[in-house]
Amino acid sequence: MTDVLNRAVRRAKSQSIDWTVFLASFGIILAICLLGLVYTDTVQSVSTAALNWVVASFGWLLILAASAFVVFSLVLAFGRYGRIPLSRNGEPPEFSTISWVAMMFSAGMGIGLMFFGVYEPVTHLAEPPPFVDAPPNSGDAAREAMAYTFFHWTLHPWAIYSVMGLALAYSTFRMGRGNLISSPFQSLFGKERIEDKGWGKPIDILAIVTTKFGSATSLGLGALQIAAGVSLLRTGRFSESVSIAILAICVLTVFIILSAASGVSRGIKWLSNTNMVIAALLLLFMLVVGPTVFILDLIPSSIGAYLANLVPMSFHSASFAGGDWLANWTIFYWAWWISWTPFVGTFIARISRGRTIREFVLGVLLVPSLVSMLWFVVFGGAGLDLQLNGVNIAGQGDEAAGFFVALQEFPFFTATAIMVIILTSIFFVSGADAGAVVLSTLSSRGRTEPWTPLVVLWAVMTGVVAAVLLTVDGLQALQTFTILASVPFVLVLIGLCFALYADLRRDPLRERRIGPVRGHVPPSATAPTERQPEAPARGDGRRAPQPAGVAAGGNGGQEPRPAGASLPVRADGSP
Repeated sequence: MTDVLNRAVRRAKSQSIDWTVFLASFGIILAICLLGLVYTDTVQSVSTAALNWVVASFGWLLILAASAFVVFSLVLAFGRYGRIPLSRNGEPPEFSTISWVAMMFSAGMGIGLMFFGVYEPVTHLAEPPPFVDAPPNSGDAAREAMAYTFFHWTLHPWAIYSVMGLALAYSTFRMGRGNLISSPFQSLFGKERIEDKGWGKPIDILAIVTTKFGSATSLGLGALQIAAGVSLLRTGRFSESVSIAILAICVLTVFIILSAASGVSRGIKWLSNTNMVIAALLLLFMLVVGPTVFILDLIPSSIGAYLANLVPMSFHSASFAGGDWLANWTIFYWAWWISWTPFVGTFIARISRGRTIREFVLGVLLVPSLVSMLWFVVFGGAGLDLQLNGVNIAGQGDEAAGFFVALQEFPFFTATAIMVIILTSIFFVSGADAGAVVLSTLSSRGRTEPWTPLVVLWAVMTGVVAAVLLTVDGLQALQTFTILASVPFVLVLIGLCFALYADLRRDPLRERRIGPVRGHVPPSATAPTERQPEAPARGDGRRAPQPAGVAAGGNGGQEPRPAGASLPVRADGSP
């Protein structure tokens, strides 16, 4: 037995696990879970008080940051940096465009679309936001309800993901750094400080803790919806059963482990593609049997209302009124998306190798946004039509039941309810699977193919955290811990914007109107008597690294160091 244990320890050490990051993050998560189980009431009261303070003191920061990320992403896409690839020059994308879109969509917000697809629009219809001057259950309220739903689920969340994904993909696949949240900060502080002196470890620890509670929120929502559907099919009525939700988490965790053990190219890719097919069939069914004309009419009016009110919605705050509404909706959503950025950003960076910055931003911002719009127009539109015609979906008092209440009004309810449960379960497994891979990468010094037992361990912890949060206070606890975990991490995202910009300014492929790129003068533009300038000095006194795969200083196209190498290529082409 001792020999087996010793071999396991030696095997773990050989997998480049960063024990400082792993033990610190795992210990924090485990401590919070144990406190939640042992001192449930105390944790509930303390977290609620902390939430109220955070929303009152830092809600403005989340609101401004989310809009700033949208602007930053679009400027990069349509500016001089848009054609720079997130890889070595000439390297093709790793995944097909369809699989790429399917995987990032499933990881980004699959469960949320199922949970809020009907409930959010009808809730805004029955109780309009305080910034909307329209009577409840009116046509104007319905239009504004769709506008706010689009606002919460389209450009802003995916811009938040885009910032993280861009910074990581560029740092990892073009600069040849480690695949860690802290790695892009080498452009600001130098490799020695971030890696050797350990400045990056607190960032990676915070990223793991934030990711764990953000992903647990989504999985908790999915478990609640599965429990609502199972309860309805078994008894013919809805009941809020946390025990059924926890049982669902336990069962699905087994499938998470199996999927996680098979890797990204097999498990996550297959699940994501399956998700897209089932979701498309369910969408087509509702479009055909639902209020088709009403849904089609809703498309232009909803998009128009969203675009017309985008700027005011982006900057509403609690200065004069609406603080409780913002905390329950907009601030919660921004916090939720921010808490998912280490997970989703790292994952979409992992699957986006070979894409250009312009392709990445447009793909990440526009494609999922359009799919989300279509989803909410079809299912949310069906819910709005039912609510306007006397079916009180918003009055059910159970967010998880909203989708099923709408489906009950259409043919083949049993079959469609089963499809929703299956779809939510697959979203649950694929999201947790991708999250476990990302957490393992962050605790393994950036390895893109982390040790399988470590992936399994993080997969199990995902289910444990979701179950504990449901035990503490159900849906409210999920929202509370999401916001608390995300506020400090928004500072990391802001820092990543500066770090990425610092890297891009030194990239030889950036477009400039006049003059050569700093640190890189094309041979054709260099006069015989000119001396090529050196790359600018970094904070640690060494010259700044050039992107992997780019021949710097006219070195004749020297073969770049492979992506993921520990040392990037310098301005003179030397290692």
